[in-house]
Amino acid sequence: MLAKVHSVTLLGIEAVHCEVEVNIASRGFSTAVIVGMPDAAVKESLERIRTAISNCGYQPPAKRTVINLAPADIRKEGPALDLPIALGMLFASEGDIPAKLGEYMIIGELALDGRVRPVKGILSAAMLAKESGLTGVIVPYANANEAAVVADLEVIAVGSLTDAVGFFTDQLPLEPTAIDLEAAFADAARYEQDFADVRGQEFCKRALTLAAAGHHNVLLLGPPGCGKTLMAKCLPTILPPLTLHESLETTRVWSASGKLPRDTALLATRPVRTPHHSASAAALVGGGTVPQAGEVSLAHHGVLFLDEFPEFQRSILETLRQPLEDGCVTIARSHSSVRFPAEFMLVAAMNPCPCGYYSDPRRPCKCTQPQIERYLARISGPLIDRIDIHVTVPAVPFDELRKHKVGTDSATMREQATTARHIQRERFGSDKNMLNGRMGPRMVRRHCPLEAPCERLLKQAMTELGLSARAHDKVLRVARTIADIEASADITSDHLSEAIQYRRLDRQS
Repeated sequence: MLAKVHSVTLLGIEAVHCEVEVNIASRGFSTAVIVGMPDAAVKESLERIRTAISNCGYQPPAKRTVINLAPADIRKEGPALDLPIALGMLFASEGDIPAKLGEYMIIGELALDGRVRPVKGILSAAMLAKESGLTGVIVPYANANEAAVVADLEVIAVGSLTDAVGFFTDQLPLEPTAIDLEAAFADAARYEQDFADVRGQEFCKRALTLAAAGHHNVLLLGPPGCGKTLMAKCLPTILPPLTLHESLETTRVWSASGKLPRDTALLATRPVRTPHHSASAAALVGGGTVPQAGEVSLAHHGVLFLDEFPEFQRSILETLRQPLEDGCVTIARSHSSVRFPAEFMLVAAMNPCPCGYYSDPRRPCKCTQPQIERYLARISGPLIDRIDIHVTVPAVPFDELRKHKVGTDSATMREQATTARHIQRERFGSDKNMLNGRMGPRMVRRHCPLEAPCERLLKQAMTELGLSARAHDKVLRVARTIADIEASADITSDHLSEAIQYRRLDRQS
């Protein structure tokens, strides 16, 4: 008897339809085999499945069983195929296949006692089920809210193999899981940090407001303890709230990576990822024998904060150049090519010298000039060029720390950034995702015209600072954002001068 069950396998963050075909011969020895490019986890599942079937009170097939995972040219990975294989084996052996078995996509890992354990990639699977025109999905209890995010799709949560069998044989009616998406989204969209917690540093807050308004990458340069890390963690609080589309994209990445917190249906706040400087290239940008998303993809629609920037291996930092330019990461392997989204804001932080106290008025710097130059040279010129804003973060004086008056808070900064983004949306028209920081050279020429005094100022800066062509465009993009913050239709000399001031490392070199 042949039973066919719908399931999925993951390719990166994309769910690929996998049809589980279970054929039980009318005669032959009690053997089972899985074909269709299964990995080790799928091959090992047979004994787990047979034990789970027995412990649930059912009889495992006693004749030759062939399980085919189609399409056969895509590698199948992970334990998510346990439940569909088990159901296919049971119904094929009984010879009575329920009609609605072909109406649902089934995903879940089995424990030896028949419990259904949660798996990763459920959101992508549910989205694929809807696109495929299926009635619904059968998922583990722990993944039900995640799948219920997809509208107009029945989400049946099961806790055990027995529950799934009862549902398909109409012996156990199960109600679909439903959530109030707007309420869940609103409840989760809260941040713990606020820029009001940052004492002083008003100049840096101004620079970060510009970064949020125009989607510009930022480099914070200052001594230890001046507030660089706190400001980086506060940056998402001044970015526009995640849209539902952005939230779904980010949640898919986290779900496929197995990092979505339990009982979380959607990520409603912009993620902040802070990898350690000892992270490998695969951990940072993604990779591995089976390609997995890296930190740049987990920071999709959020912030990637790299503290101690020069301490990262230079070769690893160079891998950031493609995602910074393209907004995605493509990992090629001999058998496939996987694309991960990586539309993030980079915030890098570093000390001005190896000891950290160069230019600090309170503590003497012990570094020689050659040591400082070698330290700064750990970051390549092409990578520095891709960072729009370089800002010096000074040490905070005692009087500023003890002030009772709170400085600029996140709400004020977010209002300024949001107003500037409205102006950009009107300027760029139909392209709603376009912001100043993403403009190409042609758009820079069109939207950043300069009067004669500004031309002379920019020429002088290019000559004296030795700015590259890319840095030239970065200055104009930042100047355009400064003009938008101040609701100015034209870029003035003041706007351009401020933008030039944000090329800190160019001036030092």
